[in-house]
Amino acid sequence: MNKRPLVIAIDGPSGAGKGTVARNLASRLNYRHVDTGAMYRAVAWKALQEGLDLEDEEAVSRLARGITLDAQGGAVAVDGIDISREIRTPAIDAAAARVARQPKVRAVLIEQQRKLGAGGGVVMEGRDIGTVVFPNADVKLYLDASPEERARRRAHDPSHTAGRGAAAVTDIANALEARDRLDRTRTASPLAVAPDAIKMDTTQMSVDEVVERVLRMIEANHSRSL
Repeated sequence: MNKRPLVIAIDGPSGAGKGTVARNLASRLNYRHVDTGAMYRAVAWKALQEGLDLEDEEAVSRLARGITLDAQGGAVAVDGIDISREIRTPAIDAAAARVARQPKVRAVLIEQQRKLGAGGGVVMEGRDIGTVVFPNADVKLYLDASPEERARRRAHDPSHTAGRGAAAVTDIANALEARDRLDRTRTASPLAVAPDAIKMDTTQMSVDEVVERVLRMIEANHSRSL
Protein backbone atom coordinates (compact mmCIF):
# COMPACT_ATOMS: atom_id res chain seq x y z
CA MET A 1 0.00 0.00 0.00
CA ASN A 2 1.34 3.44 -0.90
CA LYS A 3 2.10 5.76 1.94
CA ARG A 4 -0.38 8.60 2.34
CA PRO A 5 1.13 11.74 3.89
CA LEU A 6 -0.79 12.95 6.91
CA VAL A 7 -2.38 16.24 7.87
CA ILE A 8 -1.45 16.92 11.50
CA ALA A 9 -3.39 19.70 13.22
CA ILE A 10 -2.09 21.29 16.40
CA ASP A 11 -4.26 23.77 18.26
CA GLY A 12 -4.05 25.52 21.59
CA PRO A 13 -3.61 28.88 23.31
CA SER A 14 -0.51 31.07 23.25
CA GLY A 15 2.47 29.72 25.15
CA ALA A 16 1.29 26.11 25.18
CA GLY A 17 4.20 25.01 23.03
CA LYS A 18 2.44 24.67 19.67
CA GLY A 19 5.13 26.33 17.61
CA THR A 20 8.14 24.52 19.05
CA VAL A 21 6.38 21.16 19.03
CA ALA A 22 5.08 21.68 15.48
CA ARG A 23 8.51 22.64 14.15
CA ASN A 24 10.22 19.68 15.80
CA LEU A 25 7.51 17.25 14.77
CA ALA A 26 7.63 18.45 11.16
CA SER A 27 11.41 18.08 11.14
CA ARG A 28 11.24 14.53 12.51
CA LEU A 29 8.62 13.50 9.94
CA ASN A 30 10.18 15.49 7.08
CA TYR A 31 6.85 17.33 6.76
CA ARG A 32 6.17 20.99 6.06
CA HIS A 33 5.39 23.23 9.04
CA VAL A 34 2.76 25.97 8.65
CA ASP A 35 2.23 28.58 11.37
CA THR A 36 -1.26 29.94 10.73
CA GLY A 37 -1.06 32.39 13.62
CA ALA A 38 1.84 34.06 11.83
CA MET A 39 -0.41 34.52 8.81
CA TYR A 40 -2.82 36.65 10.85
CA ARG A 41 0.11 38.56 12.33
CA ALA A 42 1.44 39.20 8.84
CA VAL A 43 -1.90 40.55 7.62
CA ALA A 44 -2.12 42.81 10.67
CA TRP A 45 1.45 44.06 10.10
CA LYS A 46 0.74 44.81 6.43
CA ALA A 47 -2.53 46.55 7.28
CA LEU A 48 -0.72 48.81 9.75
CA GLN A 49 1.98 49.51 7.17
CA GLU A 50 -0.72 50.56 4.72
CA GLY A 51 -2.43 52.74 7.31
CA LEU A 52 -5.66 50.75 7.22
CA ASP A 53 -8.27 50.86 9.94
CA LEU A 54 -8.03 47.40 11.50
CA GLU A 55 -11.77 47.45 12.10
CA ASP A 56 -12.47 47.92 8.38
CA GLU A 57 -13.16 44.28 7.59
CA GLU A 58 -13.68 44.83 3.88
CA ALA A 59 -10.36 46.66 3.48
CA VAL A 60 -8.37 44.20 5.59
CA SER A 61 -9.84 41.14 3.86
CA ARG A 62 -9.15 42.71 0.46
CA LEU A 63 -5.55 43.31 1.54
CA ALA A 64 -5.26 39.70 2.77
CA ARG A 65 -6.41 38.41 -0.59
CA GLY A 66 -4.05 40.68 -2.52
CA ILE A 67 -0.74 39.92 -0.82
CA THR A 68 1.62 37.00 -1.30
CA LEU A 69 2.02 35.39 2.09
CA ASP A 70 4.45 32.66 3.13
CA ALA A 71 4.47 31.28 6.68
CA GLN A 72 6.25 27.98 6.19
CA GLY A 73 9.50 26.68 7.61
CA GLY A 74 9.76 29.12 10.50
CA ALA A 75 10.07 32.29 8.43
CA VAL A 76 7.27 34.70 7.53
CA ALA A 77 7.30 36.82 4.40
CA VAL A 78 4.84 39.23 2.79
CA ASP A 79 5.34 39.95 -0.90
CA GLY A 80 8.83 38.50 -0.64
CA ILE A 81 9.88 40.60 2.37
CA ASP A 82 10.93 38.69 5.49
CA ILE A 83 9.00 40.09 8.46
CA SER A 84 9.65 37.25 10.90
CA ARG A 85 10.93 39.56 13.64
CA GLU A 86 8.63 42.49 12.93
CA ILE A 87 5.48 40.49 13.67
CA ARG A 88 6.62 39.32 17.14
CA THR A 89 5.85 42.45 19.15
CA PRO A 90 3.13 43.39 21.66
CA ALA A 91 1.63 45.81 19.13
CA ILE A 92 1.28 43.09 16.52
CA ASP A 93 -0.04 40.68 19.17
CA ALA A 94 -2.92 43.07 19.77
CA ALA A 95 -3.42 43.90 16.10
CA ALA A 96 -3.48 40.25 15.08
CA ALA A 97 -6.15 39.48 17.67
CA ARG A 98 -8.36 42.22 16.17
CA VAL A 99 -7.80 41.01 12.62
CA ALA A 100 -8.39 37.37 13.54
CA ARG A 101 -11.90 38.16 14.80
CA GLN A 102 -13.08 39.20 11.34
CA PRO A 103 -14.95 36.44 9.43
CA LYS A 104 -14.02 37.76 5.98
CA VAL A 105 -10.33 37.85 6.84
CA ARG A 106 -10.51 34.35 8.29
CA ALA A 107 -12.28 33.12 5.15
CA VAL A 108 -9.39 34.36 2.98
CA LEU A 109 -6.69 32.80 5.15
CA ILE A 110 -8.54 29.55 5.76
CA GLU A 111 -8.79 29.11 1.99
CA GLN A 112 -5.02 29.57 1.71
CA GLN A 113 -4.37 27.22 4.63
CA ARG A 114 -6.47 24.47 3.10
CA LYS A 115 -4.53 24.78 -0.16
CA LEU A 116 -1.24 24.54 1.74
CA GLY A 117 -2.32 21.36 3.49
CA ALA A 118 -4.36 19.75 0.73
CA GLY A 119 -1.73 17.20 -0.22
CA GLY A 120 -0.87 16.20 3.32
CA GLY A 121 2.67 15.95 4.61
CA VAL A 122 2.06 18.98 6.81
CA VAL A 123 2.05 19.93 10.47
CA MET A 124 -0.23 22.95 10.76
CA GLU A 125 -0.58 24.88 14.00
CA GLY A 126 -3.09 27.47 15.07
CA ARG A 127 -6.31 27.86 17.00
CA ASP A 128 -8.90 26.43 14.61
CA ILE A 129 -7.00 23.86 12.54
CA GLY A 130 -8.71 20.74 13.89
CA THR A 131 -12.11 22.40 14.27
CA VAL A 132 -12.43 24.49 11.08
CA VAL A 133 -9.49 24.40 8.67
CA PHE A 134 -9.05 20.60 8.64
CA PRO A 135 -11.91 19.04 10.62
CA ASN A 136 -10.97 15.70 9.03
CA ALA A 137 -7.26 15.95 9.85
CA ASP A 138 -5.57 12.59 10.35
CA VAL A 139 -4.11 13.67 13.69
CA LYS A 140 -5.56 16.34 15.96
CA LEU A 141 -3.74 17.64 19.00
CA TYR A 142 -4.72 20.30 21.48
CA LEU A 143 -1.80 21.50 23.59
CA ASP A 144 -2.32 23.43 26.79
CA ALA A 145 -0.39 24.36 29.93
CA SER A 146 -1.02 26.22 33.14
CA PRO A 147 -1.33 30.02 32.78
CA GLU A 148 1.80 30.48 34.89
CA GLU A 149 3.88 28.12 32.76
CA ARG A 150 2.63 29.63 29.52
CA ALA A 151 3.59 33.12 30.71
CA ARG A 152 7.01 31.90 31.86
CA ARG A 153 7.70 30.29 28.50
CA ARG A 154 6.61 33.34 26.56
CA ALA A 155 8.76 35.60 28.74
CA HIS A 156 11.84 33.49 27.96
CA ASP A 157 11.14 33.05 24.25
CA PRO A 158 13.26 35.55 22.24
CA SER A 159 11.01 35.16 19.20
CA HIS A 160 8.07 36.55 21.18
CA THR A 161 9.73 39.19 23.36
CA ALA A 162 10.83 41.70 20.74
CA GLY A 163 9.85 45.14 21.96
CA ARG A 164 8.92 43.97 25.44
CA GLY A 165 12.23 44.70 27.12
CA ALA A 166 12.33 43.12 30.56
CA ALA A 167 8.61 42.60 30.75
CA ALA A 168 7.49 40.93 33.97
CA VAL A 169 5.96 37.49 33.72
CA THR A 170 2.81 38.89 35.33
CA ASP A 171 2.48 41.46 32.54
CA ILE A 172 2.80 38.75 29.93
CA ALA A 173 0.32 36.56 31.82
CA ASN A 174 -2.21 39.40 31.72
CA ALA A 175 -1.66 39.84 27.99
CA LEU A 176 -2.09 36.11 27.37
CA GLU A 177 -5.29 36.06 29.41
CA ALA A 178 -6.70 38.92 27.33
CA ARG A 179 -5.75 37.15 24.09
CA ASP A 180 -7.30 33.90 25.29
CA ARG A 181 -10.54 35.70 26.07
CA LEU A 182 -10.64 37.22 22.58
CA ASP A 183 -9.84 33.92 20.90
CA ARG A 184 -12.43 31.91 22.82
CA THR A 185 -15.27 34.40 22.46
CA ARG A 186 -14.93 35.48 18.84
CA THR A 187 -17.79 34.54 16.55
CA ALA A 188 -15.60 33.26 13.72
CA SER A 189 -13.65 30.08 14.44
CA PRO A 190 -13.23 30.45 18.20
CA LEU A 191 -10.47 28.62 20.02
CA ALA A 192 -11.93 25.27 21.09
CA VAL A 193 -10.96 21.64 21.57
CA ALA A 194 -12.13 19.45 18.70
CA PRO A 195 -14.22 16.54 20.03
CA ASP A 196 -11.79 14.00 18.57
CA ALA A 197 -8.58 15.86 19.45
CA ILE A 198 -6.03 14.43 21.84
CA LYS A 199 -5.54 16.99 24.59
CA MET A 200 -2.12 17.21 26.20
CA ASP A 201 -1.13 19.27 29.22
CA THR A 202 2.50 20.20 28.59
CA THR A 203 3.07 22.06 31.85
CA GLN A 204 5.49 19.46 33.22
CA MET A 205 6.72 18.18 29.85
CA SER A 206 9.73 19.09 27.77
CA VAL A 207 9.40 19.64 24.03
CA ASP A 208 11.20 16.36 23.37
CA GLU A 209 8.80 14.48 25.64
CA VAL A 210 5.78 15.92 23.84
CA VAL A 211 7.23 15.17 20.40
CA GLU A 212 8.17 11.61 21.33
CA ARG A 213 4.72 10.93 22.74
CA VAL A 214 3.07 12.27 19.59
CA LEU A 215 5.38 10.24 17.35
CA ARG A 216 4.53 7.06 19.26
CA MET A 217 0.85 7.80 18.91
CA ILE A 218 1.19 8.41 15.16
CA GLU A 219 3.26 5.25 14.71
CA ALA A 220 0.62 3.22 16.54
CA ASN A 221 -2.29 4.57 14.52
CA HIS A 222 -0.87 5.65 11.18
CA SER A 223 2.20 3.49 10.57
CA ARG A 224 1.25 2.90 6.93
CA SER A 225 1.47 6.62 6.27
CA LEU A 226 4.97 7.08 7.70
